[in-house]
This record gives sequence, structure tokens and C-alpha cells, in this order.
Amino acid sequence: MGMFLRALTLLTLSCLIEAKQKDFYTFKVVNSRGRLVSLDKYRGSVSLVVNVASECGYTDEHYKDLQQLQKDFGPFHFNVLAFPCNQFGQQEPGSDKEIDSFVRRVYGVSFPIFSKIAVVGIGANNAYKYLVEASRKEPTWNFWKYLINTDGKVVDAWGPDVSVKEIRPRIADMVRKLIIKRKEEL
Repeated sequence: MGMFLRALTLLTLSCLIEAKQKDFYTFKVVNSRGRLVSLDKYRGSVSLVVNVASECGYTDEHYKDLQQLQKDFGPFHFNVLAFPCNQFGQQEPGSDKEIDSFVRRVYGVSFPIFSKIAVVGIGANNAYKYLVEASRKEPTWNFWKYLINTDGKVVDAWGPDVSVKEIRPRIADMVRKLIIKRKEEL
């Protein structure tokens, strides 16, 4: 009986640990400057996670609109989290340093840019594997957008044909509710 209770306790603890790990903010990633970053630093805010590319037909519109979102809602309540990816049409060929420099110079990007990663396939980054698993939507091109709530859960996902402007009202609503909640907690 004692062995059974210990096994049951271990199983319960294992399930609790597994449940705790099942959100986007539990992952660690590398930023564009080569530093390991815990995504937990974004917990408590709304995030829009995007696989970006510098030489895509969607680049100009998306970067401008993503930066506007960051400017309007960030960084205390909202963040765009950009993950460069070269898997679709080889449209992100530069180094992390080149990508970072380009988007800051051309688009005035102030949101976090992470190290170039794979978002699909065997070599996909674990954070993106989680996004795909949780949303049941896998990127098929550049500029897929995943909306993450304050607890790190995926709310929804959209492909590049859905503009940032189209999903802005949803983000604005989530940020507004977060601000109201925080004011009520004061």
C-alpha cells in the first residue's frame, strides 16, 4: 500500500509539473544578440508571436503594423515577439545581427527580436512546437501570428493573409481588460 501511495504521489506531482510547463511563457529562447531569455518575463502581458522575414512581400505592411501595435499597447501590457525564420522562400537569409539592424533601422522596431529559428519540421524550436500543438495551426509561410494571453495560453492564430489591422481590435480588447483588471487590483 505504501509503494502504491508513493507511486500515486509521484504521478500526481509529475502531472502538476507537466501542466505547469504547458504554456508559452515557460520556454527559454535566444535573442538576436545571442543571450538566453526566459519568456516568463512576458507573463502577465498579452503577446503576439510572429515568424518574420525581411525579404517577403508581407514584410513592409506587417513590420509597420506590428511596430504600431507595440507603440500603442506595449511594453507593460503587450509585446510583439518576433522570431526570424528562413524556412519559407529563403526570405530571411541574414544573420541575427543583420536582421536586428535592418528592422530597427528601416522600421524603427522596438519590440523584441529573437534569434533565427525553424518554426516547422523536425528542427522546429520548442516554443513554436508548443504554439502549433496548442493552436492546431502550423505556419505555412512567413508572418504567422499567434495571440497569447497573460497566462501563456494560445488564444488564436492567423496566417499572413490576415492583416495585423484585422486582429488589432481583439488585441485592444484583451489589453483593455488587462488594464481594468490591474486597476481593480490596486
